Amino acid sequence: MKENNFKIANKFEKLSRDKKIEMLRKMYKIRHFEVEVDKFVLRGMIYGTCHLYTGEEASAVGAISAIDETDYIVSTHRGHGHCIAKGADLNIMMAELLGKGNGYCKGKGGSMHIADLDSNNLGANGIVGGGLGIAAGAALTCTLKKNNRVVIGFFGDGASNEGLFHEALNLASIWKLPVIYLCENNQYGMSTSVKESMNIDRVSKRAASYGIDGITIDGNNVIEVYNTVSHFAKRCREGVGTVLIESLTYRWRGHSKHDSQVYRTKEEVEEWKKLDPIKKYKEYLIENKLITEEEDKEIENTAIKEIKNAVAFAEKSEYPDISEVEKDVYSD
Repeated sequence: MKENNFKIANKFEKLSRDKKIEMLRKMYKIRHFEVEVDKFVLRGMIYGTCHLYTGEEASAVGAISAIDETDYIVSTHRGHGHCIAKGADLNIMMAELLGKGNGYCKGKGGSMHIADLDSNNLGANGIVGGGLGIAAGAALTCTLKKNNRVVIGFFGDGASNEGLFHEALNLASIWKLPVIYLCENNQYGMSTSVKESMNIDRVSKRAASYGIDGITIDGNNVIEVYNTVSHFAKRCREGVGTVLIESLTYRWRGHSKHDSQVYRTKEEVEEWKKLDPIKKYKEYLIENKLITEEEDKEIENTAIKEIKNAVAFAEKSEYPDISEVEKDVYSD
């Protein structure tokens, strides 16, 4: 699926067995975290909107596993998967979604505003494309500090039509900033197909406008995502600068909790579900004798248990006191 003839080495092969299994474990955590979040949404226990990452697990896990813990990410409104892949505490995450005082934003941010500076997750963003500029700013900081760190700026296909996309990529390319702009093209910007919203067939082709590398990959193949991001993270550290990666994937659920999904067919959704990134990856691990069927089931059950524990933690947690309402609020 690559649009250019990049020679990308299979660095995944050199990973330890534990690291490869950890990637599967994180994918299961993301999948089952979203299952529980969806239940809360249906019960009316999550206020505001909520965007599920179900079906896109390979994109977050593959990309974030390919960078160092000290590197940074900037997330999107559909950011639960990014948070978990970067090592967020599941208990604190779930508490935040339920508006509890011990959540990441003390219950005030909710689904679209989780940030975890301890894991160098600079946060999600409720504004479409809002993280593009933040990623450039973080990368500029890395350059000025000469700390050899890389930034991944996640964004969706819809955000590639925002003005900030041009501003951020133009600036990042001029200054050769160490930022990987990773477009998670899940085929729809809210309810509009990418086929109807732009006159090119690949977001990655826009890289040519900024004199940077652009590549389209299979976003449902965690190994391909890992290898591609590893390749360009190394180039960023070498001073080559910005890259645009388009990760083709698909969200199984609606855009948000109020989406009736009249813009796509059930048949289309089912066809994409056949490309389940978790199923594809676990089959690879089993075929290569890295795990057995029994071990796979144990890994998934452990992930389910962790998510259930996070649910119990969040439900028992207290809402913030009314006296907290004006704290952490900034105005002129």
